Amino acid sequence: MLDEKIYVDRRQTINELRAKSEKMTPRERGLKAINHEEADRVPIDNWMVPEIKKRCMTYWGLENEAELLDFLGVDIRDNYGPAYVGLEFKTHPDGTVEDLWGVRRRKVVYGKDTDHQGTFTEVAHSPLEHMKTVEEINAYDRWPSPDWWDYSKVKAEGAAWHPKYFVLNKGDRLDRTAQLKPMMYLRGIQQTFVDLAMNPKIVECIRDHVVNYFVNYNPKVFEASGGEFDMFMMGDDMGGQGGPLIGLEMWRRYFRDGFRKYCDIAHSFGLKVMYHTCGDVYALIPDFIENGLDCLQSLQPQATNMDIKRLKKEFGKDLSFQGAMDIQQVLPLGTPEDVRKMVKYAMDNAKKGGGYIICTSHNIQVDTAIENVAALFEAYHEYGVY
Repeated sequence: MLDEKIYVDRRQTINELRAKSEKMTPRERGLKAINHEEADRVPIDNWMVPEIKKRCMTYWGLENEAELLDFLGVDIRDNYGPAYVGLEFKTHPDGTVEDLWGVRRRKVVYGKDTDHQGTFTEVAHSPLEHMKTVEEINAYDRWPSPDWWDYSKVKAEGAAWHPKYFVLNKGDRLDRTAQLKPMMYLRGIQQTFVDLAMNPKIVECIRDHVVNYFVNYNPKVFEASGGEFDMFMMGDDMGGQGGPLIGLEMWRRYFRDGFRKYCDIAHSFGLKVMYHTCGDVYALIPDFIENGLDCLQSLQPQATNMDIKRLKKEFGKDLSFQGAMDIQQVLPLGTPEDVRKMVKYAMDNAKKGGGYIICTSHNIQVDTAIENVAALFEAYHEYGVY
């Protein structure tokens, strides 16, 4: 065990703040939030790249991620669904590896020095990119099957967090419920947007394969969970920095029905639905609500029209929110005081009446100073109290 004395000053602030504010279990807190009720404090979620998690564990003298989440007062625990037991993911001579959809990916290292380096996997080859006809796409031999998963441990993994924590079923990069993102991976980003404008039959063909997979896969996951999930997260990136990536009519034409199906299936199992999308999706939010969404995530504050004060005022009666902590400017480039001001602004404008889970708009990145991460979580506890 690490020497507690070394870290006592760094831990003391968060420990003292939590002792003053916490009177409920994390699950009680999360359930109240998504039902638009005030709890003892605003629930906290945590999105970090692995390198930041490691740095945090060193900073606070913690031995593993479970200790880190508990120490920081994170209320949500992620469930990534069943275990994959399907086709072997082929490794190609160039080092790229096929994923669930047959998309080839490669590992990339980024960052200027070892203290600020990270890794991610990027798409290296989109297998449907050069296909010209619906017939070719239908004949593609790597459309996934719900039978490629072992569902036997889903309930036990959810139950391991209950009843203390709020459990979010979110899938991983292979199996997170979506429509546009798998299409981009399979077809390539550029070709996808060409198709959306010029090749509607191809868009509909790919979309139908994707939606058909998820409307058959998700009920198996939810049934296997035996009621041990509290909320389900699906995700697409429908927004850019300055507006939606597609117009409202295009969203309605291609993606509205699938969106509603996904929500309806989750609701039939008693689950609330969270939707992750980066960027400015303000123009799409009324349709999200109309088609069953319960919670919008990530509320990217540097994107136009995504100010939490405005969103809460206009949509807060019908929608709960998660996110709004800026990872583009404030966390990597600001001071601890800038971070505190950001948290206070969000809490002042979003916590009243419940309906808010505070979190960063995406993973905290490796270029973020540990002092800013510490300020973030300290401010969560200071300003999140009801």
